[in-house]
Amino acid sequence: MTTNSAGTLKLPALTALVVGSMIGGGIFSLPQNIAHSAGAGATLIGWLITAAGMLMLAFVFQQLATRKAKLDGGVYAYARAGFGDFFGFNAAWGYWIAAWLGNVSFMVVLFSALSYFVPAFGEGNTPLAIGCASVLLWSFHFLILRGVSGAALINQIATAAKLVPLLLFVVMLLFAFNVDTFRHDFWKHPTAGGVIEQVRGMMLVTVFVFMGIEGASVYSSRALHRADVGRATILGFLITLTMLMAVSVLSLGVMAVPELATLKNPSTALVLSHVVGSWGALLINIGLVVSIGGALLAWTLLSAEIPYLAARDGAMPAWLGRENANGSPVASLWLTNSCVQLFLLVVLMAKSSYLTVVSLTTSMILVPYWLSAGYAVKLALTGESYAAGERVRSKEGLIAILAALYGLWLLYAAGPHYLLLSALLYVLGLPFWMRTRREQGKPLFAMGDALLALLQIAGAALSLWGLWSGTMSL
Repeated sequence: MTTNSAGTLKLPALTALVVGSMIGGGIFSLPQNIAHSAGAGATLIGWLITAAGMLMLAFVFQQLATRKAKLDGGVYAYARAGFGDFFGFNAAWGYWIAAWLGNVSFMVVLFSALSYFVPAFGEGNTPLAIGCASVLLWSFHFLILRGVSGAALINQIATAAKLVPLLLFVVMLLFAFNVDTFRHDFWKHPTAGGVIEQVRGMMLVTVFVFMGIEGASVYSSRALHRADVGRATILGFLITLTMLMAVSVLSLGVMAVPELATLKNPSTALVLSHVVGSWGALLINIGLVVSIGGALLAWTLLSAEIPYLAARDGAMPAWLGRENANGSPVASLWLTNSCVQLFLLVVLMAKSSYLTVVSLTTSMILVPYWLSAGYAVKLALTGESYAAGERVRSKEGLIAILAALYGLWLLYAAGPHYLLLSALLYVLGLPFWMRTRREQGKPLFAMGDALLALLQIAGAALSLWGLWSGTMSL
């Protein structure tokens, strides 16, 4: 299937890609992840900011899917159309790395959950866990080689199945919720500092669990009806937001923040067992296995699609645009899963934790998100794609500005550590960019692009020095 072929994915499949991408392993670890950084009061503030910011971003993707319906590839295509080839390449590269790094984090937390049944899996980063994760990785790889549409159907089924244990979790915690527990030390946290620092600390976690909000737009070229891309984005966002807020906030009324912060992940299993006994942990761990299975499939689809579309559009080396007889992006898929395999070995050797991978993944996705919002701002300011006197232009412009400001806040929340590490990963894309330009006989950089490349190289150099000197770590 080429990007010009008739699409096959309907609204339910596109919505399942959005929900399936966002509701993966992150939601099952959310109580501990947030309690590690914030108390109840800061958590509520953080969710209000996240809900508003992500809603603006969801509206941006909906707007762009409607006004720029001919652009395939979501975040990559928007960055390229708005700011040029090199920015588009970096958006594609950053999104692609964030996507497959997300799969690494999913596998770590998956086998951490399976340690409930097989203790040798430990925290998901033991040799046995990494070996089994590798088997799972390549099983999904060969499933997707059989065809994207069939894999998307399996993802729909997995998405429906994963919601069942989460809905049971929410219902049971509603009955067990204790207002006094929730209000205790409402604004305080034993280690995270003041309220602003607490809010800042939880922001990267909340962005990670919303990764995938752009899933439908990435698959716009395969949608049966283009209008369904925007609908799926908003519908998937609302479903996911409701579940995420319910899981994290209700947990604060069942266990105190210091207790939640020290739980082993998936922390929802231990929260539910605290309420109903050991069978609660069994239920959640089974649900997590199903959930991450679906999320891994969705994110493997998404991560392979971006280099494929970019290559077919002339923004990455041509060999990444190859597909097999089933319409699967075969070259991109092999590269993507090889990188996942390599980083699984890094996790094994460095004993990296789930939260480390989450923070690095989130820092990589921030730039592509911000560039998408910036493109929407540019369209509203210039009037491109708007009819003369169209009243909705100012409204959509305001939404885009708010989404861009939210992106800047997230860059601040990420902090220098992970931004420098992300610069190192961005620099690794330069050889791909150089090959692409040689293939096309074009100059390496347009005016202004060289400055961005130099900033990336400088950030990477600082990152390498920090890793060598021990002032930074993975």
